[in-house]
Amino acid sequence: MQNIDILVFGAHADDAEIGMGGTIAKHASAGRSIVICDLTEAEMSSNGTVELRRQEADAASAVLGLYARENLGLPDRGLELSRGHIERVVQAIRRWRPRLVFAPYWVDRHPDHVQASKLIEEAVFNAKLRNYLPSLPAVQVEQLIYYFINDMEHASLAVDVSEHYETKRQALRAYRSQFELSASANAVETPLTSGYLERVEARDSLLAQGRGWAYAEGFAIKRPYGISFF
Repeated sequence: MQNIDILVFGAHADDAEIGMGGTIAKHASAGRSIVICDLTEAEMSSNGTVELRRQEADAASAVLGLYARENLGLPDRGLELSRGHIERVVQAIRRWRPRLVFAPYWVDRHPDHVQASKLIEEAVFNAKLRNYLPSLPAVQVEQLIYYFINDMEHASLAVDVSEHYETKRQALRAYRSQFELSASANAVETPLTSGYLERVEARDSLLAQGRGWAYAEGFAIKRPYGISFF
């Protein structure tokens, strides 16, 4: 068991990079220990293969400077609030013992992102119960924070990622199977291959304008974030 700073959950490899790649890079460069835990192997994706997605995730992890990355191997398009799935996520939280946990925002066009959000919220709560899975010590996460993937509304927090945006771009480019339409006979056009990364960048630029930054990533919280003073 470890004691890390940040544990980021995504339904699929590339979710975390889309939503908070700049924030991850910024904190990693400052010496924070960050782990990404992908819930599924994205085996239902229209393009690429499971093995290729693993390679792409490894490449993106190296770019971001992650402490580690793991995949729980839960079923793609089969995430559910079942006892088994909740237990797997709780075990991950207790293995890494993070100070902060990040999850996909609870509203998104992709049902897996919505289910992942619910699943992680349940697991963060259960992880602190000492009589739940008592073989692993309970963990009290300081804050659960939600990042945006496809849809953004009601951002409660904004992080200036201007100086680390090129790192985010490089991490996203690692997922060529998802964001570039290859010449393979099996490749098909999807929303991800039709200017998706440009739209992500435009979103991050628009959010930053009000602060006079170049790029920002937005986050939402359900529980007030505690601070000692402004």
